[in-house]
Amino acid sequence: MHEFPITSQIVKIAQKHAEKAQAVRVLKINLVVGDYSGYIGDAIRLYFDILSEGTLCEGAELSIRRVEPMLRCTACGELFKKEPFSFACPKCGGEGGPSEIGKEFYIDSIEVE
Repeated sequence: MHEFPITSQIVKIAQKHAEKAQAVRVLKINLVVGDYSGYIGDAIRLYFDILSEGTLCEGAELSIRRVEPMLRCTACGELFKKEPFSFACPKCGGEGGPSEIGKEFYIDSIEVE
């Protein structure tokens, strides 16, 4: 449910971008959404279709690039994907801890016509 206000902001940002560019419509919005960002891409897509009605974003393609989280080894610094039931680094066997990868949430680009 918290995707509603963020999706509203995405539509507003894209609308302003299109108006500034004197575009007739928004063709595509490219989002980057990390699995640990707290947002669900499918919910954003659902709200986007509703919130974009009657705006320059109506009918625009919403492309969402998902970013899987990565752990960083506390011993060697290697970034790696967590395996089920293990935090072990595949390079050195050290323990992995959280990194910033997977927390991303931003508009990568907006394509207008």
